Amino acid sequence: MKPIKRPHWSFSSINQYRRCPLQFFFERIVKIPRRTLSSSLVFGSAIHDALAGHHQRIRLGRESSEQNLKADFLGSWDVRTADQKVTFKAKESASDLLGKGQALMELYSKEEPPTNIIAVEERVLVPLCDSSGNILERPLAATCDLISGSTEQTVVTEFKTSARSYSVFDVESSLQPSCYTQSALSTLDRWVSVEFVVFTKTTTPKIQRLKTSRSQQDLNRLGDVAKNVEKAVENQIFYPIESPMNCSGCPYRQECRDWRPTTLNIQEKQEVHRNKEVVCAG
Repeated sequence: MKPIKRPHWSFSSINQYRRCPLQFFFERIVKIPRRTLSSSLVFGSAIHDALAGHHQRIRLGRESSEQNLKADFLGSWDVRTADQKVTFKAKESASDLLGKGQALMELYSKEEPPTNIIAVEERVLVPLCDSSGNILERPLAATCDLISGSTEQTVVTEFKTSARSYSVFDVESSLQPSCYTQSALSTLDRWVSVEFVVFTKTTTPKIQRLKTSRSQQDLNRLGDVAKNVEKAVENQIFYPIESPMNCSGCPYRQECRDWRPTTLNIQEKQEVHRNKEVVCAG
């Protein structure tokens, strides 16, 4: 997909700021390239690529098999790791993840395929409103993994990869279904249900399905959250939230340790980073 040039919000950007404002700053404001990729990110991307190809074939009326899914997963993994250093968790290896990925593709190929596919990996820009009805300056960019069903019963499916099973709270507390509901209302003019399909990388891989839905109150809350994150970014409120989950696979650990709050503007901070790169290269 081509990058969106217009300033916008997405679930990933809002969620990244909420998870760790300093990581948001390094990646999205100063735009420091990632030196490494976490194995979880590569694994999840390869699963998504394989599923997108699978569903596109079904949508076009073409045959899609277990072999297609496995080949697409392995091909995506090879492409994404070709020129990147991948970091693995303790007691984790590439061969282990490749085996689990193929096992998950086999499981998914045996499930009943989706019918009446409306869209696959479709990205849209839609307006965001706060609880007072004010339209935010930045729109929401949403990419739905899969939209299927009928006018009366439309389902947005979100594919996840995880080292553990999801709980009902994981799904009910997530802003992601709100993002998908907002995009469907704007583009399809209908309310939808959202299903999380979780590919778990447990010792015995399994696929978990959890359904949820959102109300207008949830969409108002999404707008309020985005509005306040935007205010925080405009006021340069960036700080680390250190935890094993945040820090173990973070590509900006050194920048985080070197970080000191300053009053430099964003352009000056970007120039400082570029100068550091020149010195290191020299």
